[in-house]
Amino acid sequence: MDLDIRRAVLHNLSGNDKKQLQDTVVDAIQDGQEKMLPGLGVLFEVLWNKSDNAFRDQMLTRLEQGV
Repeated sequence: MDLDIRRAVLHNLSGNDKKQLQDTVVDAIQDGQEKMLPGLGVLFEVLWNKSDNAFRDQMLTRLEQGV
């Protein structure tokens, strides 16, 4: 079975507004189920790809502090 998780996540979230995206992220984190991790990874990839170097550096600093 060939499952394209990235495409499925992006398709499912296509057209969502900020509130819906926030709800998705918060629900995935609060739920704590590992099956949600790939979707969060796809969202992080989108965020990373849409960010400039300064914002990427801020994200990396926060990740470094959090792990």
